[in-house]
Amino acid sequence: MMKKAHVCMMAALLAAAGLAAAQQGAAGYPNQPIKLMVPWPAGGGVDTTARMISEPIAQKLGQPIVIDNRGGAGGNIGTELAARMKPDGYNLLMGSISPNAVNIHLYSKLGFDPIKDFAPIVYVSNVPNILVVPASSPAKTAKELIEVARANPGKLNYGSGGVGSSQHLAAVQFMSAAKINIVHVPYKGTAPAEADLVAGHISLMLDTTTCLPFIASGKMRALAVASKKRNPALPDVPTFDEVGLPGVYASSWYGLMAPAGTPRPVIDKLNAEANQVLQSVDMKRRMAEFGAEIGGGTPEEFGQFIVSEIKRYESIVRLSGAKLD
Repeated sequence: MMKKAHVCMMAALLAAAGLAAAQQGAAGYPNQPIKLMVPWPAGGGVDTTARMISEPIAQKLGQPIVIDNRGGAGGNIGTELAARMKPDGYNLLMGSISPNAVNIHLYSKLGFDPIKDFAPIVYVSNVPNILVVPASSPAKTAKELIEVARANPGKLNYGSGGVGSSQHLAAVQFMSAAKINIVHVPYKGTAPAEADLVAGHISLMLDTTTCLPFIASGKMRALAVASKKRNPALPDVPTFDEVGLPGVYASSWYGLMAPAGTPRPVIDKLNAEANQVLQSVDMKRRMAEFGAEIGGGTPEEFGQFIVSEIKRYESIVRLSGAKLD
């Protein structure tokens, strides 16, 4: 009995020592540069958001945050690398909707588990998809566009940045809600699709906010936003809810993550610093200019959001029929 009590006491002491060591480590964290894996090429939405949020966090932490761009396979390559990195707080991931919620339904095998292999830190922002048509389109509203599509089944087409892209899956939701049939034209990236839309070669897109300059210049017309509230960059454009198509929600979202096993005190410190940055006047301004809805909250809230997105996109991907391997 005494031996058992001794073992229990030793276990409790070791646990307390471990907790104290973790807390002490967080108190001195960080004392060296931090690497932020961005599993996409430089210049895109994930990369832009990563740089936007990491710069002020680095200033607050007193250590540089170095961006490591590793694009390929819809974000899978860099995300798998991040899952294998040392969970010490000096290796982070800029998570996003494709590798962390959608790709599990598009690929039969992933080199990582989007839930088990990562520790959520904070939800940073999301960029809603926007229903746009070329300036030459006769449709001035979403209702008019739907009427044209219903009168001409299979004759209208929509562009996207590729099969399984945010534009593709957003359009699938739009078609399902509006009960219309339009033809998918996948491109190798968003830019060529936008170019053909401006030229009038395709009928519409459920584009990301990269289309904002085209809307501002009058080359595209925005008809609806796939979010629960109006986009601050397009205050006069209604949501799909407002045009009678409730539940069409599609956006590219971004959030900070770490490899599973990263000490909780480190996660909490990063979460606190990130939330302060997200609530700053300057960050709110920059996010609004980017057409993004600002995030924030606890690691648990971000984790619950990821789980809900994985579940939500299972039926959307099934409806699309998309597979990438």
